[in-house]
Amino acid sequence: MKILVINSGSSSIKYKLFDTETHELMCAGLVERIGLAGSRVKHEIQDDGGVQTIVRETPAPNHETGLRLVASLLVEPGIAVIEDPAEIAAVGHRVVHGGERFSQTVVIDDEVIDVIRQLIPYAPLHNPANLEGILVARRIFAQAAQVAVFDTAFHQTMPARAYRYALPNDLYEKHGVRVYGFHGTSHLYVSKEAAAWLGKPLAETTLITAHLGNGASMAAVKNGRSVDTTMGFTPLPGLMMGTRSGDLDPAIIFYLANNLGMSLAEIDKLLNKQSGLLGVAGNSDVRDVVEKMEAGDENARLALEMYAYRIKKYIGAYMAALGPVDALVFTAGVGENSPLVRQMSCSGLAHLGVVLDEKKNNARAKDVMPIHAENSRVKILVIPTNEELEIARQTLDALG
Repeated sequence: MKILVINSGSSSIKYKLFDTETHELMCAGLVERIGLAGSRVKHEIQDDGGVQTIVRETPAPNHETGLRLVASLLVEPGIAVIEDPAEIAAVGHRVVHGGERFSQTVVIDDEVIDVIRQLIPYAPLHNPANLEGILVARRIFAQAAQVAVFDTAFHQTMPARAYRYALPNDLYEKHGVRVYGFHGTSHLYVSKEAAAWLGKPLAETTLITAHLGNGASMAAVKNGRSVDTTMGFTPLPGLMMGTRSGDLDPAIIFYLANNLGMSLAEIDKLLNKQSGLLGVAGNSDVRDVVEKMEAGDENARLALEMYAYRIKKYIGAYMAALGPVDALVFTAGVGENSPLVRQMSCSGLAHLGVVLDEKKNNARAKDVMPIHAENSRVKILVIPTNEELEIARQTLDALG
């Protein structure tokens, strides 16, 4: 079965085509700057010789034009990976917010589309673009089943004590103000990979997973189910991130408004786009911050210490919540590629049974990489995430 995975953003479409019978990634790509000048597509084909990359600058005034361009590339003579778009049996869509309505992957029908539309106020930057991708794909790949995979679904197993805020009940009961959590597809994927590496059924595996990218979150996974996570009603709280503040005293918002005269729009921009590593170190990319620290920049050093300290605190908190933990898992761009962040995050946790092996930590691997010392009670793993593959798997499962 050929499954096309789509991640539709406000001005981009990321895609991957999988053959589920051969477990093969056939091609992948990105249409970017949709609706803007300089739009282009980067299309990569997997073949015996490696990866062939095609880059074309072409007008893409809207998502429909962009996705039709993708469909044409799939069958273009000389670079075709399929003979006919009708070979695509299903399209799996990443949808950021599924609210309480969706606790698992669903086949999309008109009712599902209506609910995704109703959830737009919960994810105004993401759900509209995700919905547009669905509507366009229904027209272009009309023969294919359309399936929605929700970032929030994995966290719907959290108990009320973890997902409720200490606010009046009406705010939850009437308006849905609660912890939803995000990055669920990634947390689920690495949980499955960790369980397989440990040789245990997922339902008997307890983990702390750390998805560390420009956006970052952690999850407490007990017996394969999410029981707590660092992000909340929105992706803003929790860990310090590239440009997001993470946890802070909510009364700071009142201070900024009442004493500094900032508008709500200005505060929103400050907390989501001007804070985190960028706010403290002047750069949002961990690699740049590390380079500045090594050159003697004290703000960069402080930023990394703050970043790792937040991770360390949540490791301790989740160990208290979970009890015995099988493994601590690092994933995503920073988690997979920054030995320094992993080292700083695990430093001083030997009393909790978390002991890093420095030599292993500095190695590189494309698969599951254990980096714990022999005397570590808790395994420490680096696992490359693959959200698109997980979406393809869940799409296949949803179709039975």
